[in-house]
Amino acid sequence: MLTALRRIEERRIERPAIESPDDVLLKIEYVGVCGSDVHYYETGRIGSQVVQYPYQVGHECSATVVAIGSAVKDLTPGQTVAVEPAVSCQACDQCRANRPHTCRNLKFLGCPGQIPGCLSEYLVMPAACCLPIDGKITLQQGVLCEPFAIGVYAVQQSAAGPPMAVGVLGAGPIGLSCLAAVRAQGVEAVYMTEIIPERIEIARQAGADWVGNPQREDVLAAVADRCPEGLDVVCECAGRQETLDQAVAMLKPGGKLMLIGIPREQRVDFCPDLLRRKEISIINVRRQNHCTPKAIDLIAQKKVDLDFMITHTFRFDQTAEAFDLVADYRDGVVKALIKMDAATEKQQATSNNS
Repeated sequence: MLTALRRIEERRIERPAIESPDDVLLKIEYVGVCGSDVHYYETGRIGSQVVQYPYQVGHECSATVVAIGSAVKDLTPGQTVAVEPAVSCQACDQCRANRPHTCRNLKFLGCPGQIPGCLSEYLVMPAACCLPIDGKITLQQGVLCEPFAIGVYAVQQSAAGPPMAVGVLGAGPIGLSCLAAVRAQGVEAVYMTEIIPERIEIARQAGADWVGNPQREDVLAAVADRCPEGLDVVCECAGRQETLDQAVAMLKPGGKLMLIGIPREQRVDFCPDLLRRKEISIINVRRQNHCTPKAIDLIAQKKVDLDFMITHTFRFDQTAEAFDLVADYRDGVVKALIKMDAATEKQQATSNNS
């Protein structure tokens, strides 16, 4: 649990229980440390969502089914699943409009005032949020499905495809997920920017046609030299004012700016003259919206390979180290995973010694 800014501690709580016929009790296997988790870790908030300590974080996970409610038909104990972290009501106007990701009553893992996070040995979730991965993908890949599904949804919303040229600004997990998703769509070229040297090399190896560091070169001139007419789509994945400005400058008239990164500031600016003259469309991307099954299938069918994104794996008792590593962008980290069975092993050893 988060207990203060940049402080995370192990606490013992009661094992959650199945309360609804549609519930599933899960044993968490792996948890991914996400940038939004780090927002809460470093600042205690994301926008209007403010942490009340102590608070349980985490929303990227894979798990094994332990028990099921009486109405659950498609899952059995022992199955492995990827977990969709958003729980929608299925009744409001947004859900009826096939927009469960903007559900009026949405509850999301690890968000203050919604659902306690998955950084725990056990978790109860609705069966609809438990997507079988047995025989398809690994438990580690199951964790990657959550961020990758955001990339899949972003590309779906942008309608990117051949013969388009696409920019991806930021080569963290979300930016690399967008890279994989646009490559799977067969776009003509992908241009990326990133300031961390290790991630620049990772992006090149992952299939970007060009990767530039805006702190060391004129990335606008470099992209214009390679694509004089401008880019069709830019996925802004850094959440920074400078990358927003670069994205607008890189786009061709009629281009689409996909806002995916989460800014730490309460407000950002755009130049309305440039947006208007180019008639740029700005599209906000809100999580996954039905794209997690597609993400699983793309990995299972080997149309994408995301294993390179997992750069670090920690034991449960090293969780604080994992958060510090990701928060400080150290050691070339892209995606850090926490292996949760270490928590169970520790508890069993404690019980045996007692």
